[in-house]
Formats: sequence, structure tokens, C-alpha cells
Amino acid sequence: MDIGNSLWLVSPEVFLSASSLILLMIAAWGGDKSARLVTILSAAALVGASILLMVLAHEPDFKGGVYAFSEQYRMDAFGSSAKFLIYLAAIISLMIAPRFFQAGGKYRAEYPILILFACIGMGMMVSATDMMTLYIGLELNSLSAYVLASFIRTDVRSSEAGLKYFVLGALASGMLLFGISLVYGFAGSTSFAVIGDALTGDLATGPLIGLVLVLSGLAFKISAVPFHMWTPDVYEGAPTPVSAFFASAPKVAAVALTTRVIIDAFGGQTSAWQQIIVFVALASIILGAVAAIGQQNIKRLLAYSSINNVGFLLIGLATGTAQGISAMMFYLVVYVAMTLGSFICVLEMRDKDGKPLESLSSLAGLSQTRPGLAAAFAVFMFSLAGIPPLFGFWGKFLVFDAAVAAGMLPLAVIGIAASVIGAFYYIKVVKIIYFDDPASEIVATGHKTENILIAVLALFVSPLGYLAIPFMAPIANAAAASLF
Repeated sequence: MDIGNSLWLVSPEVFLSASSLILLMIAAWGGDKSARLVTILSAAALVGASILLMVLAHEPDFKGGVYAFSEQYRMDAFGSSAKFLIYLAAIISLMIAPRFFQAGGKYRAEYPILILFACIGMGMMVSATDMMTLYIGLELNSLSAYVLASFIRTDVRSSEAGLKYFVLGALASGMLLFGISLVYGFAGSTSFAVIGDALTGDLATGPLIGLVLVLSGLAFKISAVPFHMWTPDVYEGAPTPVSAFFASAPKVAAVALTTRVIIDAFGGQTSAWQQIIVFVALASIILGAVAAIGQQNIKRLLAYSSINNVGFLLIGLATGTAQGISAMMFYLVVYVAMTLGSFICVLEMRDKDGKPLESLSSLAGLSQTRPGLAAAFAVFMFSLAGIPPLFGFWGKFLVFDAAVAAGMLPLAVIGIAASVIGAFYYIKVVKIIYFDDPASEIVATGHKTENILIAVLALFVSPLGYLAIPFMAPIANAAAASLF
């Protein structure tokens, strides 16, 4: 394929790259006074990239996948669906950021630009069909994330979160690179397609170790057990809008990347990777449920909730079927809505002086002081727990149904049993909100943007979300079909 067609296929990333550089110049000349303008323009750039995605969806052979740059990049329904969800999560993360940072006078114009750079990296990740493209996208996203985690330089917790994320991220990148080098040594190529053709039959020890190391590096990026240790500390220490971003957009990108690597590069070695994914899925579900029980900080609790939900997502991947991947993509959409809604509710937890509150005890009696926020919080918690008839239940049901259809009944049974454990701490939050004596710490902020976002996301994960199934299901099915 010629360079012109290749550039057209990567036009969302090219558009975001050009927009980022222009906005960087605006930020350099305008200083922090231009922060709000840069934020608005960054959100507009993400909208523009989303429009380009929809235009590309009408390309010939789009459903089957179109390659660019000597088959190092693939534009298909799977990658486009993931990108659209990433851009949507990033836009919401940008909308909630200015008020949080400006309350402490710490909002700077480079914040939205870092979000854009991270989105460029994530876009490359989900469309990568070569280990080199994979790593470039992964590191572009990671380098932006390290800075975002430590964005409030005067806050010790934020600096500590950035440092921990950087050190552990470097370790994970080292494992990933070592695994890639081993796979390359035995397959003779970094292309997913060539690796898939080369690694057939019984897997030798060398490429098996390479597979394990590659999956270990990717497991860190999705914060799956046993590579989850950074997640609670980073989510707690990072600014809340950054934590919301980490729990949504990069999670989508990392799960999509892991899926593409497994299906495209190691699809012929199901017996090798499936047992790894099954173990990681169950370990994430169980540890995410049990470790969250004793948490007193709401952001740490949501971090373990993120780990728990990654386990459910991986059950869909473990099936290795189109139905399982479709269920995973469907659940990703619902998960992003539930998680962003929960974190925006946390943003609304402020005292009379405007200071953020993060302890569970400060939620006591919220139903009496702010009944609307309390109801939304309860909807998100019940939906994350998978309690019917909320929309979170349907996402879990699809994943478990795919596991049963793939002949993995024990995996589904254990996953369902573990989800009951996880329901305990979600219900605990609701109990504190509705039944504990009022703490009278949280006051109304009257911020329309956050209130509107909370209402929209709460309605989406409520039973009204089922109305979206006729639209979401075909997209998820098409995304899964493009991988096979």
C-alpha cells in the first residue's frame, strides 16, 4: 500500500498529533492563562478524530481490516470501536479537570496536551499489528501517564504516585521487551501475522517464556493480578481527574492491545495462553473483591474495583471466541460509564472550604444532605456489583454466557461466586450513604458540568441502558468478527 493511503488510514493519529503540536505552541505563548482554551480545543480535536474514525468506517474492506505501513498497522472495526471509546473517555476526563485543578490554582495548559499525547499512543496500541508499533504506542501513552500522575508537584502523594508508576512501569516495559526479543528470536519477525504462522505445534521453552513475559508486561498495563500492585497507590495519589482517566481510556487501550496480541500473534497457541489468562482473570476477580473490603479511601476502593472488573473482562478474552470478544467489548463500554461516573461522584465530595474528601466516612448520611448525588452513587455501586436490573448486570451476564458457550463452565461458576464477594464492598458504600448518621462534611458545589455528566452516566447504567443494546450489540459483534 502506498504512503498516501497509509497516512489516510492513520489520519486520526495524524490529526491528533498535529493538533497537539499546535496546542503546545498556544500553551507556550499563552501560558497557563490559556489552559481553559487549550482544554476546549483538545476536546474539539478528539471530536475531530472521532469523526475521522466514522469516515474511515466507510472504507472498502473496512470490516475485514485494512493494513498500513507494510502491515504494521491495521484499521478495522475492533480498533475503531476501541479508539472511539478511548476518545469519549478522554473528552469526559478533560471536562472534569479544570474545576478540580483551578480550585488549588494548579491547572496548567500542558495537562490537556498530555491527554492528547496519551490518546495518540493508545490509538497506535489498539491498531498495532507489529511488536514495534505496539511498543511505540505503549510507551507514548506511558510517558504521558507518568507525568499526569505527578501533575500536582506540590502534593507529596501525587509525586509519590508518579514515581511509583514510573519505576514499576519501567520494570514492566523491561519484561515486555525481553519477551518480544525472545519471540522475535524464535519467530524471525516482529509481525503478529508472521509470529502466528511461525509458532505452530508444540511450543518450545524459549518462545513459551517469551509469551509469558509479553503477557506479564501487558498484564501490568491492565493492572491485572499479580501485576496490580501499582494501581491502588497511583489511583489514590494522582489527582482525581487523572485517576478517572487512568481507570477508563488506558484500560480500554491495554485490554484491546492484549486481545489483539493474543488473537493475532498467539492465536494458534490457545493451550499456552489460555491457562495464563484464566489464572489472571480469576486472581484479579478474587483479589480485587477481597482486598477492597478493608479500604477506607474511596479512590483506593475504586482502584480495587478496577482490578476486579479487569478479571471479568479477561473471562471474555479467555474464551478465545468471537462471542467472548464481543461480550468483552460490550462490557468495556458499560465499565467505562460506571467507572467514570463513580470518579465524578468522588469529585463532588468537597467540604465547605472546597477541599476534596476521599474517606468513606465522609459519605455518611449523604442521602440526607445531597439526595441526588447519593442516588447516583448508589446506581454506580449497584451496577459495578452486577446487581440486576442495572446495566452492569447485563455486561457480566454476556461474559459468563460466552464462557459457558465455550465449554468453560467452571470458570463462569467461580467468576459468579467471586462477584458475590465483590458485591459486599459496593453495598457497604451504599449502606454508609443511606444508613449511617450524617457526617455533614460534603456540601453542594452547584457545578453544572459534573452534575450533568453524573446524571447522563447514571441513566446509561440504569435499566434505561438496555435500550442501547440494539445499537451496541452489532458494533461489539462487528468488532469481534474483524479479529477472526
